[in-house]
Amino acid sequence: MRRTLSMLAALALAACAVGPARVAVAATADVATARTVSGGGVVGYVDATTGAHAWRAIPFAAPPVGDLRWRAPRPPAAWTGQHTAVTAAPWCPQQLSALDGVKKERWGEIVGQEDCLYLDVYAPPMTAQQAAGAKLPVMMWIHGGSNTWGRAEQYDGSALAARFKVIVVVVQYRLGALGWMSLDALRQGGTLPDDASANFGTLDHIRALEWIASDIGAFGGDASRVTIFGESAGGHNVAALLASPRAKGLFHRAIIQSGSFRSEPAAEAEGATDGGPASATAVARRILGPGKPADGPALRAAPLSAIFDAYKTPTGRIDPLRVIADGVTLPAAGVSSGLDSPASWNAVPVITGANRDEMKLFNALNPALVRNIFGVMPVARDQKAYDAISDYPSRLWRANAVDAPATRMVAGGQPAVWAYRFDWDEEGRVLFTDLGKLLGAGHSLEIPFVFGHFKLLGAFDRFAFTKGNAPGRIALSDAMMGYWVNFAATGAPGRGVDGTLPEWKAWSNAPGAARIMLLDSPAGGGVRMDAGQETSTRIAAELLADTRLKTPAQRCMVLSRSVRDNPELVPLLARECPAAGK
Repeated sequence: MRRTLSMLAALALAACAVGPARVAVAATADVATARTVSGGGVVGYVDATTGAHAWRAIPFAAPPVGDLRWRAPRPPAAWTGQHTAVTAAPWCPQQLSALDGVKKERWGEIVGQEDCLYLDVYAPPMTAQQAAGAKLPVMMWIHGGSNTWGRAEQYDGSALAARFKVIVVVVQYRLGALGWMSLDALRQGGTLPDDASANFGTLDHIRALEWIASDIGAFGGDASRVTIFGESAGGHNVAALLASPRAKGLFHRAIIQSGSFRSEPAAEAEGATDGGPASATAVARRILGPGKPADGPALRAAPLSAIFDAYKTPTGRIDPLRVIADGVTLPAAGVSSGLDSPASWNAVPVITGANRDEMKLFNALNPALVRNIFGVMPVARDQKAYDAISDYPSRLWRANAVDAPATRMVAGGQPAVWAYRFDWDEEGRVLFTDLGKLLGAGHSLEIPFVFGHFKLLGAFDRFAFTKGNAPGRIALSDAMMGYWVNFAATGAPGRGVDGTLPEWKAWSNAPGAARIMLLDSPAGGGVRMDAGQETSTRIAAELLADTRLKTPAQRCMVLSRSVRDNPELVPLLARECPAAGK
């Protein structure tokens, strides 16, 4: 999601030459929000727009610094007095991008601090006495950003909490190499079994769930009705928690929005097999310098800049590996290995879904596909080809993240699985740029609909979410929030909170069954069930026959980019596009 959001911010800036992203104004502590948790007293504030009670930057783990860098998170130390929780948490270490509202010369700058394991809580207005007996459903949001970028302050849960009487928790976690690193030197000297893990970001999510189990009652939450939900990398992390034996019993429903069930084999992540440039063995050498052996204390003492610089190679910047099948936090066979077996999987009710046009957000800044009128107005060079080049990878995303895992879960005996496709594409125009055509139902566009306020990217919002499309998008947002909250409350989306929506039926493997919910405004066909099902082989066959792609080279380009996540297509690529493998 990090690259996606940067692209959206760049579009907004290019389209209207706006200033930097909005700056949050510090709230005023309100005694009505005073609560007591296991660490001590906390006081938050009352949201001026929704009336929700909110608490920002509550510590849920000890700072992962010094010897706790690349260790499992520990509970936070208790504090004396009352912790004032009204300002956003410090960011976990990450690199600035276009989304951060800074000049281009600052993109790539390292910001944040390792003491960053905090969470935000949003609740409907209640007294402390009312909260103690409220027992409201809890929804823990895990942000996206490729597991290398993002922070809690980007997501405001106040509207969802106040309107639908749920408790929303937004959690921060270690990112990039600090969150996921598999290396024997880092395992040495650990004092907890979890210290042998490679998934420190995943363990941060588990620690947050443990905090919820012990402390969410003070805010009105029911620790026996916890839903985890997240988008993009956040959805990927939800899938990891479904697979993690360490997370068993800590949550009771799960929603995966545009996620993934991939994981990196531990041997590859460590460098025991191929020793690639992103492997921990190679990265450790670059952190410590030539000729120095990998040493846990030395790595924990290395400056942040050395860790980030280790991902710069002569051929360019490489991404850290993440979500590692370490055999400790996650099964050694991988995240998806338990899909067929509820006994080895946290078999709670699951919603998994994707957006119809996921890839349009990634393709919109590709100069081979998009030209800029007057240097600032992006327009597809060939709209039909642009649609096709975006369509097939988006459908494969759905096949891999929705249809295939849902089919496997249900076939394995887990009936409580629901699926969706988000179709809203009614964004406004900016002079020559039709955002509905350029971005469509793109990656991350469903987030404002789920949270109930159309604040996603600052300046971009007024072009995407206009007065003209307000009635339809608000109706869709109402429906989506109704389904999400009813799922959190009951374990099934059903007909939404008020019982008036079309019934969202569970996934079925029966031929011709209505199995997936299409989410759109009334003008786009509304909220409705559909019997469609995507498979990689069907998608690839339709791709090769698609006349919107005018040349075999275009078709082969799309197919060749699809085989990483769909190795079953390699024989088809070799047969139809022999030059692609050369």
